[in-house]
Amino acid sequence: MSKKVYAGHAVRNVRERLGLTQIDFARRLSLSPSYINQIESNQRPVTAAVLLAISRTFNLDIAHFGADDLDRVVTDLREALADPVFKGLEPSLQDLKNATTHAPAFAHAFLRLYGALRRLEERRAAHDDAVTSIATELDGEARNLAPYEEVRDHFHYIDNYVDGLDRAAEERSAALDLFARDDAPAVLVEHLRRHHGITVDAAPADEPDAPLLHFDRHRRTATLSRTLDPASRSFRLAALIARFEQSELIDRHVLDAGFRSAAAREVCRLSLQNYYAGALILPYRRFARLARETRHDLDLLGAMTGASLEQVCHRLSTLQRPGEKGVPFYFLKVDRAGNVIKRHSATRFQFARYGGACPVWNVHEAFEQPSRMLMQFGEMPDGVRYLCLARSTSKPPTRHGQRERRYALGIGCEVSYAGEVVYADGMDLKSASVSPLGVNCRICPRTACPERAFPPLDREITLDPDRRGVVPFTVRD
Repeated sequence: MSKKVYAGHAVRNVRERLGLTQIDFARRLSLSPSYINQIESNQRPVTAAVLLAISRTFNLDIAHFGADDLDRVVTDLREALADPVFKGLEPSLQDLKNATTHAPAFAHAFLRLYGALRRLEERRAAHDDAVTSIATELDGEARNLAPYEEVRDHFHYIDNYVDGLDRAAEERSAALDLFARDDAPAVLVEHLRRHHGITVDAAPADEPDAPLLHFDRHRRTATLSRTLDPASRSFRLAALIARFEQSELIDRHVLDAGFRSAAAREVCRLSLQNYYAGALILPYRRFARLARETRHDLDLLGAMTGASLEQVCHRLSTLQRPGEKGVPFYFLKVDRAGNVIKRHSATRFQFARYGGACPVWNVHEAFEQPSRMLMQFGEMPDGVRYLCLARSTSKPPTRHGQRERRYALGIGCEVSYAGEVVYADGMDLKSASVSPLGVNCRICPRTACPERAFPPLDREITLDPDRRGVVPFTVRD
């Protein structure tokens, strides 16, 4: 193994789910109880031999024993603990690692509690800043943020990969021979008609503001907006198929996730339908093979599959099937105001959970250079370097007077995978300029950054009335 894996919590969870004592568990694996005890208490790492023994004996996927999820939890804890409310209580990085490793459920519970605190503060601020007639509306909007955040976190911690749905979509795609077909929308329309008795129509020409898709349960008709391009039509129809053919699998996943509210369960259910749609249009093995062959050329992948740029980027971030993993990518979509609409990561790259993103990141620059692919080598504070790609995309208005909807898409991978990505060709990885990135200003340790929006919350600042730099304060080391 490339690095030591301390996964005592995962081993303990497996043993407890099986209802075995340490003695029985050790006997089944032909190991000593004391050795199992040392593994579970993280006094010893889990070796490759032990992982394989657990996998074979109990028919489990060894991918669940990786440490990537713990790394993410530690980063999230560091961001949360930078809040001034915790001033004077500043656990070391090793303390956070110990807490996360020995008590992961407690760490997740702390993050959930802190998230609730943040939302409460946002709601209070909304009430303070708004007039009474608007305050109630803002309160509802703030309250409705919580389900989306909870579902985002859920996908974040499962590497944005759902094995059962992915394999079911791949099987259905093969049966329909759907991959890279020019007539994919027609194939899906016929499948809905033959297998579900659903007729698909286009919205009337005099209804440009019709919903993207409207399903009439009584008439068994699905009406698609005329504004949808072929790739979007395929996606909407594929998501409708997921609703009828994968409801049992989706409901089981939602139940196992243990969401706190009905709203979060519905958001996740919709997200899983969309996940299935992407996997149906771009089935795992065929798309992963094509991605490798094209060296992840986003435009070429779109041209060869008929998928949109956003669909291609999103699908690349989900190629994390155990034993058949692709290049681990992060993916996000932001609007003009910098709001993160989508964020997924199969990498160690950390997105800000609270507050804005790093202003040095090229995803913000994409709005200034429409339709151009921007490339950047960035280094996060933990020393990991990434190849960061960004491009703007737009949704044209449907009538005079409407604003064009413009977004920026960001996708990237660790520099160690750059040789597998066509955009790194011709770039000298050793001498190329590297941009110092951070999660966001509130927790970034880079004291000399000239693009800081505000000082880090966990550091003291000084202001010199006789000196004025680009940033009006100095951060104390």
